[in-house]
Formats: sequence, structure tokens, C-alpha cells
Amino acid sequence: MRKIITIAICACFLSTGLFAQQDAMFTKYMFNSLVYNPAYAGAKDHMSIGVLHRTQWWGIDGAPTTQTVTAHTPLRNERVGVGFNATNDVIGPTHTIQANLSYAYRIPVGDKSKLAIGIQGGVISWRADWNKLSLEEQGDAAYDETEPSFILPNFGGGIYFYNKKFYMGLGVPHLLEYDLRDKGLDGGEIQTAVWAKQYRHYFFSTGVAIPIKGDMIIFKPSILIKNVGLLQGLAKDEVYQNFGAPTEFDIDLSFLFYEALWVGASFRSAIEAFDDTSSFDSVDLWASYYLANGFRIGAAYDYTLTKLQGPAQGSFEVMLGYEFNYKSKQLVTPRYF
Repeated sequence: MRKIITIAICACFLSTGLFAQQDAMFTKYMFNSLVYNPAYAGAKDHMSIGVLHRTQWWGIDGAPTTQTVTAHTPLRNERVGVGFNATNDVIGPTHTIQANLSYAYRIPVGDKSKLAIGIQGGVISWRADWNKLSLEEQGDAAYDETEPSFILPNFGGGIYFYNKKFYMGLGVPHLLEYDLRDKGLDGGEIQTAVWAKQYRHYFFSTGVAIPIKGDMIIFKPSILIKNVGLLQGLAKDEVYQNFGAPTEFDIDLSFLFYEALWVGASFRSAIEAFDDTSSFDSVDLWASYYLANGFRIGAAYDYTLTKLQGPAQGSFEVMLGYEFNYKSKQLVTPRYF
């Protein structure tokens, strides 16, 4: 089973017909929203720092493990927010590191809402060690270079509309798409019918905060929709129009108690699941707690609903963050979003 998983993971990178979502997936996306949308920079109106670790399909060798670091803050000019995010992602024999700087300009809409327009720029380092694989067919041209590596610049953009009780955003963290064929052993193009391509990903998110008992109990439903290849039908190369990543969604229902304890549950699947072309992915439970000194801790567990339920023991995340007020340097209660 472990060998099958490793081969499947590699196929996601090297097959035109088996593309999956390449950007890292998180259960608690609201704790590192800057990874998906640069327009989120400064949205909390104070500096916020967070780190998150995810182990996916625990118990399977070569399964994804991911870490992110995010930091963002408004500047003294309250219309400007800046941020930084970095991601370390290991899947089987592949290793991706990316880092980005974000800039958001926030425009007041009425008395209580803001519309932020954000951009980001950074680099992606991708490398692989095919020596870690046990190939069934030797001499495959796709694996001729045993340790390929790329350093690729990229930039992204996003918009984010929000107030105290509602938010909606669209982020495209990587606008550039790269054809990764062009690095064979001799520096020339690999002559093979299948190759890797870095696809553009789209992230749409929205949520509301509904007071149940004043500020003591807040109900917060939210949804994140992840899409690959939204405009791929316009690609000049017909091969790039053929991809297999479904449009995935996360529906989350959570409660915030006394602006300190945050608990929730979510369901992850694909829109295509309802016409039997995909499968339900997981049911997730999570909790987060804001300490009086400004620290935030949290954890999440995903119960797998796919055929990986047997060999895998679910997925989990752990989070740590810090919130503080930029102006007065005093700790503040958490924002709903």
C-alpha cells in the first residue's frame, strides 16, 4: 500500500491526466488566510503572527507534511497592510519551499466595512530525489534526472471585503504557470509525452459571524472553495486543458465562546462528488483557545472518508499564534475573522 501511495503522489506531478491540487491543503485555513489571499494582510487591525503544522494521512510513508509561518500587520497609515508567509511542503520524494511578501491597500466602504486589494511576490523552490522511489519500469525519461530542482519567481493577487460580521475574498497566490519539462540531464527539454506543470489555483472564501448571546457566544459558518484550472480552457496548449483536479470545498461550522474558546467541525469534499466523479474526503474536528497573554493555541483532526481510511490514521494540525495591538501595544480580544 505504501508503494502505491508513493507512486500515486509522483504521478500527480508527472502526469497530464492525474493532476491534483498542488498548493498545500489546511483544515484551519482561517488561521493562515494570508497563504491563500495577500489582500488579508493587516485585516485584523493589529499585528498577528502564526505557525501551523499539518501531517496528512498519518501512518503512510511519503504522505504530505506541511508547515507555514505567517505574519502581517497594518502600518501607521491604516489603509496599508503588509505581510510575510512561508510554506514548507514535503510529499514523498518531493520538497517545496516558498516565501512571499504581501501588500494590501484597504479602502473604507461605508462606516464599518473595508475592501482590500492585495498583491504578493516571492519565490518557489522545488526539488525531488527520485532515488527514493522503487520504479516498476526502469529507463523512464521522466526520471532520468535523479535530483531535479527549480527556483521559480512568482506573484499573486487577491481581494478581500470584510467587516465585523462578514467577509468574502478571492485569492490567486500564484498567477504564473510554469512548464517544468525543460531540464533534462543535458539541460535540454525532456522528450516525453507526460510532464509536470505548475497550475494556477483559485481560493474563494466567505463567512459570517452571528451573535447567539451577545459577544459571549458567536456562531460562525464559513466556506472555502479551491479550484484549479478555472480558465484552463483558454490555454494555447491543448495538453494544459486536460487536468484532473476537482473543485474542492470546505464547509465549517464553529462557535466562539467568551472570545476565548473556539470549537468547530467541518466537512471537506468536491463539487464533482455529487455526480459520482469524485468522493467525500473527510470530516474534521478542531479547537482553538486564546490565552490571556495574547497567545493562541489550537489543534485539528481529520477523519478520512476515502479508501485511505484503512492504512491512514487520519490527518492532524497543530497551531500556535500571537495577537497584539499595534497602536497601544496592549493585548486585544480576537477578531471574528
